[in-house]
Amino acid sequence: MTDSNHNVMSCSRHLPRVRSLLSLVAAGLLASGCGLIQDRSDNYATAEQADPLHGVDGEPLPRQRAAYPIRPVSGSGTMANQVPRPPDLTSEILDENYVIESVGDQSWLLVNDVPGRIWPAVAAWMTRTGLGVASDSTQLGMMQSEIVNYSRRARELVGLDEAEANEPLTLVQARLAPGVRRKTTEIQLRPRLVTEAPGRLLSWQDEPMDQVLEEELLRDLSRFLQEQEDNRSYSRAALAMTSEPRVTMRQADAGQEQAVVIELPYDRAWTEVRRVFEDENIPILDLDQSAGYFLVDGRPADDRQRNWFTSWFAGDEVEPVATNRIELVEDDGKVTVTADRADGYNGGNYSRSVLSRLYQYLY
Repeated sequence: MTDSNHNVMSCSRHLPRVRSLLSLVAAGLLASGCGLIQDRSDNYATAEQADPLHGVDGEPLPRQRAAYPIRPVSGSGTMANQVPRPPDLTSEILDENYVIESVGDQSWLLVNDVPGRIWPAVAAWMTRTGLGVASDSTQLGMMQSEIVNYSRRARELVGLDEAEANEPLTLVQARLAPGVRRKTTEIQLRPRLVTEAPGRLLSWQDEPMDQVLEEELLRDLSRFLQEQEDNRSYSRAALAMTSEPRVTMRQADAGQEQAVVIELPYDRAWTEVRRVFEDENIPILDLDQSAGYFLVDGRPADDRQRNWFTSWFAGDEVEPVATNRIELVEDDGKVTVTADRADGYNGGNYSRSVLSRLYQYLY
């Protein structure tokens, strides 16, 4: 055996021992690593202030200037006196951004934007049309015009003929409120007769004087809002308008069942619930507004499809089945919507699913 072969074999015999020794050394270093590296993250709390630096002549060094100095701001036209526009919180909630809707004798313009941005735009419309704004309250969400009879443009807007002696005085009120669907605004315009200039903001008149005229005014306002959409400002004062949701989900407990609570008159709430079923493709098999109920097929769309074998002979859609009874009860200006399994239906209970879809659509 040569010396070289003997050395190789000797190294091979000692290699496991070397590996074991290196492993022990590495483990020891890891175990004591925290002790070798000092933690100085809290040293600043007890650090002493150092003496200022001096030059070779013994004098303190001059104070250094900031690398990126902040430019001084002054004057009335600077950004200091401008309120930055808030982020646009709206989204594609509606198929159309401006829709005139009616239920019974009530009509309103539904706008896909928050009240804080619509308020100044409505005030601008009243000024442009000659109505003017005599009184307003952002807390009530109301504006009141000057007397219409004294402005030619305003008279034309509300359809008044040539001025006559002793003619009744007319003014126009606008009311803004958060829409049922989130981040929307509902606007109502209501002409009304008065005996004299009120000098204050009158309470809202529930009954319309002329619903056809109201809808004509809403159409004119809608056109103005669309024209001014790119130049729309934001009213900080309008932040005082109520922002409480008009639709809430009441959770079930020992004393009450789960329900969707809608803060609307009964007719409005009925219309909104029916709209949800139609838009969400939830089949309605029976309904009775006076009795306050819907019979719907609350199954998911996939469950209403036939399987591949039966669809070969009978088509894709399964005949709708009344799985749930939806009831609406009005109490103290609110409508409570509950869901239960329909009589005679023994399949799965889709009550919670139907209420959840109703709430998510409205809220």
